[in-house]
Amino acid sequence: MIGLSVAVGRFVEALFWGIFRVAGAVAGALILGTAVAIIVWIVARKLWHRR
Repeated sequence: MIGLSVAVGRFVEALFWGIFRVAGAVAGALILGTAVAIIVWIVARKLWHRR
């Protein structure tokens, strides 16, 4: 019975960390994409104003 409890605990912990890993990857991609979009927008505005 104790072995089953430990197995369930480890499964829940692995599931928890897996969800956090995916959420972290998604958040990192969103932050990176937003930063790139802002930089492109600033550069495009500067180039547009020079003309």
